[in-house]
Amino acid sequence: MTHQIDLDGVFPAMATPFEADESIDFDGLRAEARRLAQAGVDGLVPVGTTGESATMTHDEHVAVVETVAEAVSIPVVAGAGSNSTREAVELAERTRDAGADALLLISPYYNKPEPAGMETHFRTVADAVDLPQVVYNVPGRTGRTIEVDTAVTLAEHPNVVGYKSASGDLAAVSEVIERTRESDFAVLSGEDAVTLSTLATGGRGTISVAANVEPERVSRMVHAGLDGDFERARERHHELGPLFRALFWETNPIPLKEALSIRGHMDPTMRSPLSRLSAKRRDALAEILADLDTDDRRTPAEVER
Repeated sequence: MTHQIDLDGVFPAMATPFEADESIDFDGLRAEARRLAQAGVDGLVPVGTTGESATMTHDEHVAVVETVAEAVSIPVVAGAGSNSTREAVELAERTRDAGADALLLISPYYNKPEPAGMETHFRTVADAVDLPQVVYNVPGRTGRTIEVDTAVTLAEHPNVVGYKSASGDLAAVSEVIERTRESDFAVLSGEDAVTLSTLATGGRGTISVAANVEPERVSRMVHAGLDGDFERARERHHELGPLFRALFWETNPIPLKEALSIRGHMDPTMRSPLSRLSAKRRDALAEILADLDTDDRRTPAEVER
């Protein structure tokens, strides 16, 4: 039986809080999940790239999903996937059993499959695990892109319900939207700087890094776009532009964890080999956050929302 999930809106790609010894801070994780849910986001995405899943064991991965799913009542789209198809199926099954409402499946990394192998990989997981699945195209991390034809073909599978793009290729994103627009397939931005552009061509929302820091503002921007109010959405986009850029000054989630630390939400500890944001950038990031703290341009309707 195919499950349903509404992927319209804002889904923060959650950071994972760690203790000083790099163990997972589960109390902090629950607090983060609840903070974001109370801010009005549409769902949460734990254990993705932003959650440092690459340095977690499968047991830790599953424990993070269980913790987030138990903490909130909004949809949880949990990161999963592997460069091994068998391992991806196993992790997807365990993530489903941990309480995820849907899966975010990164494309195979390092071994760089051809399009036929890429399609077989995702189709095998979709056949094996009866849960809504979003395929994730991030060639800067994986070394291989999910071709447009592959994405469109996968959209025909009843369990493949969405496509997250962090490729920077807006023409490809637009083509995927164009060729799947008669269906309920959801194309989501995976890069905050191009979320507005993705919405303008028919995208349904975003799996967002910046929404961890500014969940209300990112939600205002995205829902304005979904409502067709692109004048207001553009204003919010430019308001957030400095933050969007700052969060990628260094490898994600390094700047994000520093921003969350500045805001008092979590310790900036990263798991090795990632390291803390360079000192020369911390003050600049703090200034951007201070500007946002003192610059609230909400309309009356946004205050009500």
